[in-house]
Amino acid sequence: MTVEIRGWTPRMVVEELDRYVIGQHKAKRAVAIAMRNRWRRQMVAEAIRDEISPKNIIMVGPTGVGKTEIARRLAKLSGAPFVKVEVSKFTEVGYVGRDVDSIVRDLIETGVQIVRTEMERDVRQEARVRAEERVLDLLLPTGTEPRAYTDRPGEAPTKPSATREKLRELLRAGKLDDRDVELELEDGGGGGGMQMMPGMPMNEQMGQQFGQQLRDMLGAFGRRKHKRTVKVTEARELLAGEEAAKLVDQEKVTREAVRRTEQLGVVFLDEIDKICSRENVRGADVSREGVQRDLLPLVEGTTVSTKYGPVRTDHVLFIAAGAFHMAKVSDLIPELQGRFPIRVELDSLGVAEFVRILREPANSLLKQYIALLETEGVTLVFEDEAIAAMADAAARANSSLENIGARRLHTVLERVLEELSFEASEIGAREVRITEQYVHERVDGLLQDRDLSRHIL
Repeated sequence: MTVEIRGWTPRMVVEELDRYVIGQHKAKRAVAIAMRNRWRRQMVAEAIRDEISPKNIIMVGPTGVGKTEIARRLAKLSGAPFVKVEVSKFTEVGYVGRDVDSIVRDLIETGVQIVRTEMERDVRQEARVRAEERVLDLLLPTGTEPRAYTDRPGEAPTKPSATREKLRELLRAGKLDDRDVELELEDGGGGGGMQMMPGMPMNEQMGQQFGQQLRDMLGAFGRRKHKRTVKVTEARELLAGEEAAKLVDQEKVTREAVRRTEQLGVVFLDEIDKICSRENVRGADVSREGVQRDLLPLVEGTTVSTKYGPVRTDHVLFIAAGAFHMAKVSDLIPELQGRFPIRVELDSLGVAEFVRILREPANSLLKQYIALLETEGVTLVFEDEAIAAMADAAARANSSLENIGARRLHTVLERVLEELSFEASEIGAREVRITEQYVHERVDGLLQDRDLSRHIL
């Protein structure tokens, strides 16, 4: 199996997630076990393999506590096809909007992209050799020099000329990188389904089928080409990409992508609480329960038609998440609840967690701002008391206004550093220390004025 998930034990997965998400240990353990079970299922006897279905997970917790980040990092670790969808944008069959089958179509597109990238990486060296020959063809006057290679099997290449070999040496030494050449490149094909024009009376599946038929018909006339004038260094990369695509067996890509999507695919259903149907609700919410019933076959296991062929969802892992402020998990239809046997409660974040979020993650906000202002020669230094003051300001804003979790840190930091960010390009290279007093001067007034902070923080 190409995807290297064997080496990731549940403990290792949790430790890796800890680098990016603070707290939420129960949720991390649940997804780590689910990830390991994907590999375990591949290892069992074939007779029982199809009987082992994924244990889907539903995460319950306020916004901004790490639900989406956990799922996103999990997909990166596994290298599995992954798609995140907002279920609130789907509508019941018969209403205008996206149908739930498009989730699987998006998932297989992701799988195809992953597999194609891997296979093109395997042939990249040969593609670079071919690209080099094409660049040399462009640099030499047309028809004045013999070709140094052949694409025909069994035919010996002609002997390279001295001029061509001299150019090759200069090319490899980078001495021709700034020279302009004119390329003729093929337009990319085989992407997503044809985009439907507004008002076209067809659903998404019809649009996919119509788009594929149109591409097949146009394919009979050959792909269109367009000309570009670029530097030699860019031409080598563009031609290497084109040659790599030619060397890859597209049918093999499709077969592996379908297999990997069916066996290892992960779908993250965000805002699932927004499609909970509640009693005495009418109007715009009329199709909420209908969306749940449309989702049910996907989660239970069905076959969806895509342009790459039929894709089964029996063994796709579904992770749902929602804040469930205005609804409860029990408001989902019973059949859908039963398809998410693992339920994880995520904790709200307080001052201690905010301090850790600012300090510890590999991509923490403080590290991001320090890196941004370093480009202007400004060295930012955050004192411990200042970090605690910003965490406290975010926690107080969440308690008195809407609780938006760690996202509140973005607005607090922007408020604290707004003046410095504006003037950084003018003050020159210097060190700036962010103190506790510096923070209080910029956020305390806003926190005291509840009406003003509602609009700014």
